[in-house]
Amino acid sequence: MLVSASRSLSFPAVLPGLVLCAAVTLAAHLLERLQLMIFGAHWIESLVLAILIGIAVRSSVCLPQTFIPGIQFAAKTLLEIAVMLLGASLSTAAIRQAGLPLVGGIAVLVALSLAGSFLIGRLFGLSASLATLVACGNSICGNSAIAAAAPVIGAKPDDIAASIAFTALLGIGAVLTLPLLHLLLGLSDVQYGVFAGLTAYAVPQVLAATASAGAVSTQVGTLVKLIRVMMLGPVILLLGAVHGRRAGGSTVNLRHVLPWFILGFAAMATLRSFDAIPAALLAGMSAVSAAFTVTAMAALGLSVDVRSVAHTGGRVLAAAALSLLALAVLGLCLIGLLNIV
Repeated sequence: MLVSASRSLSFPAVLPGLVLCAAVTLAAHLLERLQLMIFGAHWIESLVLAILIGIAVRSSVCLPQTFIPGIQFAAKTLLEIAVMLLGASLSTAAIRQAGLPLVGGIAVLVALSLAGSFLIGRLFGLSASLATLVACGNSICGNSAIAAAAPVIGAKPDDIAASIAFTALLGIGAVLTLPLLHLLLGLSDVQYGVFAGLTAYAVPQVLAATASAGAVSTQVGTLVKLIRVMMLGPVILLLGAVHGRRAGGSTVNLRHVLPWFILGFAAMATLRSFDAIPAALLAGMSAVSAAFTVTAMAALGLSVDVRSVAHTGGRVLAAAALSLLALAVLGLCLIGLLNIV
C-alpha cells in the first residue's frame, strides 16, 4: 500500500497523480460504453472497472513517488466530497409515500442484516474493517455504501477494493437470479418488487431485475430501494460514533463522529427534503458525485497490492454470498410479516 501523504499539498504536487487517476477513470468509462455497444447493457459498471484497471496498473508498473500525493488526494478528499454530494440525492419524500410499517420494517431488516453480515464476515476471518464494509455493501446500497463508510472507519485501500470487487460480482449474480426466484417462489408483482428492492444492491440493478415483471414491480422495487438507501445516513453516523471512541474509554472524538463530509451529507439531505436545492443544480451535483466517486475508486485501485486482495478474495466472496442469502431470507420474512400481497 502507498505511504501516507502529507496533510497540506500544493496543486503541482497532486497534479501527476490526479492526471493518472483521471486516465484510469476515462478508461473505465470507455470500457463501460464498449459493453453497452456490444451487449446492450453494462454488466460491470465503471466504478468497479476503475478499481480493476487501477489494480492492474499498480501491479504491473512501479509508480514513481511523484504520483503518490495525487493518488492519495483522490482516494480521500475526492471521495469525501462525493459522499457529501450524495446527500443531495436523498429525500424523506420516499418515507412519507411508503408508510411507517414498511419503513420501520426496512429499518429493522437493515439493522439485522448489518449485524448478521458483520458476524458472518468475522466468522470467515475477515478483519473488523473489511467485515464492516461487506456488511454495509450487502445491507444498504452496495458500492455506494462501501465508498461512504470507508473514510468514516478509516478502511485500508486493500479492504475497500476487495469488498467492492466481490460485492459487485454478487450484485450481477443477484440481477440474473432474482427473476428466476420471482417464478420459483410464486411472488405477486408487488411482493417481487419489495423483494427485489430489499435484495438488489443498486437502483439500476433493481430496474434490471424487475423489468420483466412489469411496471408495478419496478415502481415498488425502486421505492423500497430508495428507503433502504435512506438508511445510509444513520448508519454512517453510528459508524462514526463507534469508530470515534478511544480504545481506553468512552470519550468520543467529535471530529471522527461527525467528520465534515458527514455533516455535509446530512445538510444536503435536509436541504433536498425541504426542496431548498434548485432542480437545475441536482443533476450537476449528482454527476460530480458520481465522477468523483469513480475517480476515487481509480485512486484506490492504484493504491492496492493485488496480492493482498487475492489473499482475502475467497473469504470475502464467501462471506458476502452468505450475507446476501441471509438478506434474501430476511426480505421474504418481512413480506410475510407485513402481509404484503
